[in-house]
Amino acid sequence: MAGSAAPDLKDEWLPLGRRRATAVLRRVVPAVRAAVAGARNPSVTEIAGRTRSPFRVLVSTVISARTKDEVTGRASERLFARASTPRKIAALSERAIAELIYPAGFYRTKARAIRALSRAIDAELGGRVPDTMEGLLALPGVGRKTANLVLTLGFGAPGICVDTHVHRISNRLGVVRTTNPAGTESALRAALPRGHWIEINDLFVMFGQTICVPVSPRCSACPVSRFCRRAGVKRSR
Repeated sequence: MAGSAAPDLKDEWLPLGRRRATAVLRRVVPAVRAAVAGARNPSVTEIAGRTRSPFRVLVSTVISARTKDEVTGRASERLFARASTPRKIAALSERAIAELIYPAGFYRTKARAIRALSRAIDAELGGRVPDTMEGLLALPGVGRKTANLVLTLGFGAPGICVDTHVHRISNRLGVVRTTNPAGTESALRAALPRGHWIEINDLFVMFGQTICVPVSPRCSACPVSRFCRRAGVKRSR
């Protein structure tokens, strides 16, 4: 299986230095894991655990963009109950797909992308989801975040999926200083121990929804506050 290389690392992306950033992350990850223990996993992770299907991971990840987790779960269930393979979804109209995944954000645009990628997988790839970064990025509507989630949750391959929570929290901690998810992914690949790569997305998503929220984070209840530089935090609780 081909790797999923990220852009070249820039030294300034690790303001603490690589060794110090790694030391901080080694302490942060177990503490965050303990803090979110018992919380429900993100919908895409739940789907991956139940189905072991890279295709369902791919489609549900497309649905999940800018959409609440509970909406993603229900929308995915409705779609897969109607059509669960690339060929069956490709046979649906965009309107039918849109109606099934509503009220997911940008549901019409996502319906178009889901139908297009399903047609490509069925017609060009024999119904098999690519297991490489390059192959996934070649599919309609698939970006690096989606591709990484398919690789990690769908195929169990090492990778770091960087969404808004991973990007925000990593920068807030001060272990990276990046302006976009691709930069965060590169910096984390250099500093985060490989054994934590796959789990970091789920952990930071749950942490970012409960404690390290975007506005006024709950710093008084944060288990990693002693490691955190609170970069960009103007108000906290």
